[in-house]
Amino acid sequence: MEAMELLPIILYLLLIVLVVVSIVFIVRLNKVIDKIDKVVDEVDIKVKKLNGVFEIVDRTADTLNMISDKTINFIVGGINRIFRRKKKGEDDYE
Repeated sequence: MEAMELLPIILYLLLIVLVVVSIVFIVRLNKVIDKIDKVVDEVDIKVKKLNGVFEIVDRTADTLNMISDKTINFIVGGINRIFRRKKKGEDDYE
């Protein structure tokens, strides 16, 4: 056998090995992608469940913020009324 006859045989064998390895790799990759898809679906379900909890927390925080703003405005308004009365009283004496 000469080198010219041996070279195509080696190339064909290498090509067959490459095709077999590629097929095995694709099959394993497909299994991994299926597992990843299942994990992503489970995470998506859990995130949807948590969205309701986050909405409740957000609404509660907004309500508490509104109540505290109204309370502070009431207190500041009362303090302002007290100081306005004192100034008016001082102006009457002049």
